[in-house]
Amino acid sequence: MQKPTADLSSEIAAQARGFALIAGVDEVGRGPLAGPVTAAAVILDPARIPEGLADSKTLTAAKREKLYDLILGAAQCCIAHASVEEIDRLNILRASHLAMERAVAGLPFAPDHCLIDGNLIPTQLAGRATAIVKGDAKSLSIAAASIIAKVARDRIMVDLAQQHPGYGWEVNAGYPTKLHQQALLNLGVTPWHRRSFKPIHKMLYQAKTVTP
Repeated sequence: MQKPTADLSSEIAAQARGFALIAGVDEVGRGPLAGPVTAAAVILDPARIPEGLADSKTLTAAKREKLYDLILGAAQCCIAHASVEEIDRLNILRASHLAMERAVAGLPFAPDHCLIDGNLIPTQLAGRATAIVKGDAKSLSIAAASIIAKVARDRIMVDLAQQHPGYGWEVNAGYPTKLHQQALLNLGVTPWHRRSFKPIHKMLYQAKTVTP
């Protein structure tokens, strides 16, 4: 049985409720041990939807890069982040929502309604958003946002990998791969590591409690 592909049914349903500008919103980077969490908000032009638009997780890196440029050229987009410090201070869920709120606020035109990937709506978007579980596989607007956020964050992690070589961020984007975890043991914690995350917190706590 073929899996359903993303379409504009959620956007059309929102327009039927009287909303004109519909933004898809998604984030990437909740799971990594390092780096910011990144969100994107995208308002598609129904007449200029790039061919092959789909959930970023189903696409190759080369396809995401190509679609990234096509989406930026054909839609209204905004990319926003929550920093490592904000992740540690607020917690990863709230920081993810903060990045989403910033992405929506940064759009050239304020959307009338937002389609949010997931089952929770960020506080500042309450009353003007719909949460869609696995929305990046259902809504083309959310799929576009997932691609923009993924490519943008991956590029940040490639840049950070040049400043902090050895952790493999250029290939693992900060996720806890074996290479990354081994590098933490060998090289230690960088300023870009999330100190509130259990593996990092545990390392720092042990380092402080070890006596000579």
